[in-house]
Amino acid sequence: MVKPLSNLLIAQFLSALADNAAFFAILVYLAKYSEPNPEIKMAAVQAAFLLAYVLLAPIVGTLADKNSKSNILAIGNIVKGLGIVALLAGVSPIISYGIIGIGAVVYSPAKYGILTELTTNGEELLKANAKIESLTIVAILIGTVAGGAISEFSVYLGISACLVFYVLSLIMSLYIPKKAGNTGISYITSIKSFFSDLKCLVKNPKLRFSLIGTSSFWMTSAVLRIAFLAWLAIYLGIKSQAEQSVIVGVTAIGIMIGAILTPKLINTDRFYNVYKYGFVLASVICLSYFINNLILTVGLLLTIGFLGGIFVVPLNTIIQENGKQLIGSGKTIAVQNFAENCFMLIGIGLYKFAVSNEVAVNLAVVGIGFILLVIVLYLFKASRKLNK
Repeated sequence: MVKPLSNLLIAQFLSALADNAAFFAILVYLAKYSEPNPEIKMAAVQAAFLLAYVLLAPIVGTLADKNSKSNILAIGNIVKGLGIVALLAGVSPIISYGIIGIGAVVYSPAKYGILTELTTNGEELLKANAKIESLTIVAILIGTVAGGAISEFSVYLGISACLVFYVLSLIMSLYIPKKAGNTGISYITSIKSFFSDLKCLVKNPKLRFSLIGTSSFWMTSAVLRIAFLAWLAIYLGIKSQAEQSVIVGVTAIGIMIGAILTPKLINTDRFYNVYKYGFVLASVICLSYFINNLILTVGLLLTIGFLGGIFVVPLNTIIQENGKQLIGSGKTIAVQNFAENCFMLIGIGLYKFAVSNEVAVNLAVVGIGFILLVIVLYLFKASRKLNK
């Protein structure tokens, strides 16, 4: 099973690389051809991407479970590529990134769901998750840096490079074994039962804990990604998108280190202990209000990434392993995507509302840190019941 898993990892690496390069390519595009404050406009662009996850969540899980997951990975890359083509054709960045979001939401349940087909037990699944998260973070790092640097040199070259990476990921996905899905699943029935599936997962104490944990992490991550772009421009005077992408990319290094160390630091039988890392993460984010120079900012981003990696990987594993037994792997990931992206949309919306009403960016960052802290306190309370 080593080779199929390797092919999946390579396909995911290339697709994630393109996803993040596209984000910064669009940022440069807005800076050069549209907006005087592109960091603020990127909140709307990011929201369009997240909206696709929320609207399509009831159907994409069934799409992954009903069909060969490797074929769904290929379809996801094709749709993402169409988003890049739309951007090259002059379509609004908001619409174009929304199309990429549609491809991403199709791709995601198959990406995680197929891991359960390529592994045989919980320990292997945890290691596979750590690998895919680590490689994804490397892809985010490279895509973030390369997307900003290449696009600042030539925005159309940066956008075209994303298309090439999607095509390469598509080719790699064709080499993953095609295991038949459950053709008896009905899309109409699935749509009707989606919220029943959500209720089923939420009623399970372990899965409720994990869903809230991962959703709060990605909400925080989505806001910080946008906020720190503006932070660098406002407080440190760094307005070059290439330089911004390099600095923000430091977070990915921290997440990668955290994800690699997770199997050694967290046992899946006591996964609820991750709330401790969530508490420190929220505290560090709140302390960012006092950061006012580049070295401390880089250290802050590295620390945030490291704590976030340890916080989220075990929670992902619990959701996949237990959710597969309850409702199926594809449906589980679709519900997870729905919950996480609802949280992210709320976070982005609150951030956009705050800065639109002239709340300072550093105060907005502290605000999201405080919200995370409140959620982690809930996780602490819930962990006491799981510990019994």
